[in-house]
Parts: sequence; C-alpha cells; structure tokens
Amino acid sequence: MTKFKKRFFWIFGTLLVIILLFRFVIGPVIKTQTKKYSPEQHITYHQGGLELNVFYCSPIKKGRVIFGELIPYGEVWRTGANEASTFTTNKDLMIDGKELAKGIYSLWTIPGENSWQIIFNSEMYEWGVKYTDQTASRDPETDALTVRVPVSKSLTVTESFTISFSETEAGTLMILAWDTTVVPVLLQKK
Repeated sequence: MTKFKKRFFWIFGTLLVIILLFRFVIGPVIKTQTKKYSPEQHITYHQGGLELNVFYCSPIKKGRVIFGELIPYGEVWRTGANEASTFTTNKDLMIDGKELAKGIYSLWTIPGENSWQIIFNSEMYEWGVKYTDQTASRDPETDALTVRVPVSKSLTVTESFTISFSETEAGTLMILAWDTTVVPVLLQKK
C-alpha cells in the first residue's frame, strides 16, 4: 500500500470515528444535560371518544422575564424547549372556525403581547431550533393550520412552562401557561 493510500485511510478512519462519537456519544450526552433543566412532559386527554396527546419539554422561569425578553414577541417559538413540541388528535377538530384533520403535528407559536398565533405544522422536527443560527426549525410551507387566540394574564406565576387540557361547555381548552401568561385554545370535535 502506498504512503498516500495509508494516509487517506488514516484520515478517513479518524473522521469516521469522530462522526460516530458525536452521533452516538457526545450528542446524546448534550441532549441529556439540556433535559435536566427542561424535563419532558407527555400529556394525554380523554373525553367522549376524543384523545389528545401533547409532548413538550418544560423550561423553568428561574427569575427571568419570559415573554418579550427570553421569548421575543413576534418570533416563532418551538413552544417549549429542546425538541419541537408535538400535538396529536384522533378526531378532526375545529379551532377558531377552521378544521384540523386528525393526525400528529408539531406545535409552534408566535407570542404577542395581546394575542398569540398557534401553528399546527404537518412536519416533525428532531430539534426545535436549527443548530446553525438557533432560529425555529419550522418550515411555514408545511403549516396545516394557524389561528390567532387572545392572551390572558394570571395573578399567580407559573414557574414551569405547562400545557394542560380542561373541559368546558364550548369544548376542550388546551391551555399554555408560563410566568403570568395564559393562552387558552378552544378545540371542538368536528
């Protein structure tokens, strides 16, 4: 074997080992460390044949000003931390007079001071932000539904970002809450 071939195989082998180390060792360790501060949440809601599931990672306030500073107004947010949040429904839904077909969606939001855009996107994303510039991974071309909902203010502080469900006479509320911000999204079976 020539000196050039030996050097080529040595460089190729070294690069392969580095890539494999990052993919199977370093990458998972980094993800594990970030999840200590924003634990995974799996929320399931059952009522009258309707099943809703939400997966998100729950960041903690830790004395910070959340909306308008940590999470800027007018910019797409992955609606949690780490991976893109997901929303699953086993029934077609009506949200603000618009239809959302049953299925699984990534869940995105654009926070505003008085209202939020809630975005259901048909693509699943491994991580909620791009590694290169830390902007949202969402591709707006694959948005399945976007609605605008009003924001409420709470007198109490919600320390950890929370998504929950509540039954009302009008339908099911999906409630996003963090700090003193509460965003109720009315979901109705079609």
